[in-house]
Amino acid sequence: MKKQYEAILFDFDGVLLDTEPLHFACWREVLGPLGVDLDWPTYDTRIRGLSAEALLQALQHLADPPLGIEAVRAVYPVKIEMFRRRVLAMDDLMSADVKQLIGDLGGYRLAVVSSGRKRHVFPLLERAGVLERFGAVICQEDVTEIKPAPEPYLRAAGQLAVTSALVVEDSEAGRQSGHAAGFDVLMVAECAAMPGLVREWLGV
Repeated sequence: MKKQYEAILFDFDGVLLDTEPLHFACWREVLGPLGVDLDWPTYDTRIRGLSAEALLQALQHLADPPLGIEAVRAVYPVKIEMFRRRVLAMDDLMSADVKQLIGDLGGYRLAVVSSGRKRHVFPLLERAGVLERFGAVICQEDVTEIKPAPEPYLRAAGQLAVTSALVVEDSEAGRQSGHAAGFDVLMVAECAAMPGLVREWLGV
């Protein structure tokens, strides 16, 4: 028997939008001059899903000996602006399958829970034409502790006024956050597979 949920809480990058390859390409470009030859497996296992100081510290240790923290901090805003320009230039921000899924989940309250900043998340949801479908959009500025702490998912559930929810995630930090908040977590390896996996889990 399928579990019943009041809400579906989606991570953003890599779940609703296939932006992780672009994040990877931007990090690879800005870290190259620092002597770091970033590869996808390293990004996927050690960098993806992190934010703020944890991200900077992880980037430091991609080099041997480790990079100075100030050198890493200096390229961070460069990467953010590079990503912002490139992602806003993309024609197909969100796949038709993801948009169809969002439209078909009319019986659930929906939220986006991201470790990204509002200036990144809101414009992309608006451009994709789905912003109004989400009753809550939780970003880095909305919490005192980001994933893997439970606060982001607890805050989303609080704003939606629900106690039962399914979390849809692609990172280990997100998985830990959702479970710590007391919710079931559906892990997806890639954005393209997400709609099918959610439909199978929910039976819709």
